[in-house]
Amino acid sequence: MMTDYAPSASIQDEVLRFLLSSPTPQQIMAFHASDVAQERLRYLLDANRNGVLSDSERGELEEASQINHFVLLLKAKAHQA
Repeated sequence: MMTDYAPSASIQDEVLRFLLSSPTPQQIMAFHASDVAQERLRYLLDANRNGVLSDSERGELEEASQINHFVLLLKAKAHQA
């Protein structure tokens, strides 16, 4: 169970730290979330499928979905560069 997930390890923080490192287009295309963030996302998706997502977890899942969309757009732009 992932109830002790540290907010400081959120995917949002990971993406922001990554972007602040001034990555190259190749690094952007290769970027992926950490294992911890991916595990948390799997937990949220499973909890959502099982109907046991709390309100705060639902917000976290929505945020992760928005960030994923942003990263996909960023990768598409990096691919064009």
